[in-house]
Amino acid sequence: MINKKEILDAFQFRHACKTFDEQKIISNDDLTFILETARLSPSSFGFEPWHFVVVQNKELRKKLKNGAWGATAKLDTASHFVLGLTMKSFFTKYDSPYLQDFMKNIQQLPKEAIKGKSEFFKNFQKGDFDLNTNRTLFDWASKQSYIALGNMMTAAAMIGIDSCPIEGFNQEITEKILKEDLDIDTDKYGLSYMIAFGYRVSDPKPKTRRSLNDIVIWKE
Repeated sequence: MINKKEILDAFQFRHACKTFDEQKIISNDDLTFILETARLSPSSFGFEPWHFVVVQNKELRKKLKNGAWGATAKLDTASHFVLGLTMKSFFTKYDSPYLQDFMKNIQQLPKEAIKGKSEFFKNFQKGDFDLNTNRTLFDWASKQSYIALGNMMTAAAMIGIDSCPIEGFNQEITEKILKEDLDIDTDKYGLSYMIAFGYRVSDPKPKTRRSLNDIVIWKE
């Protein structure tokens, strides 16, 4: 097992890198490793409501800058640029054909287990979490996608690769670009975040955080 100091060192190393060294390119092996940590991430009910688009084409990156005000320097300099898509209700509503197929062919559940899990998920959506609109269901699914985001950033930091998560974009403008230029069906997928990967050109400022005592309450 990796020792605790190495893990915490990676968290200290990681920062939101604003500009990357354009001369340093992440290897295919390292990028695949990072994406694999996203694939292996946990999600509610194990339904994996995510999809990732790696945008390397310079013209497509240029178009994305039209709606992504928080990503302009990263789109110009990052070794790799990833769009974190989240499935919309077409996939994630309790009675969707996708979920039935997913439980059968990916999770390999028997018929009775699928029936029971489907009913449980229906009650969860309609009652426990009140996921009764397309928006609330998308926001819930986005929470799962953010788990994969965090794991990718940590995994990258552990092998010395920098990253920057990005929410600085106009959803309407950006999703229009996704539909028209990247051939993404925006009725089925929405953009939750962008993330840039590469290598820093300068060291960041020291990390600032509240103390553990300020953020944790113990009840014994």
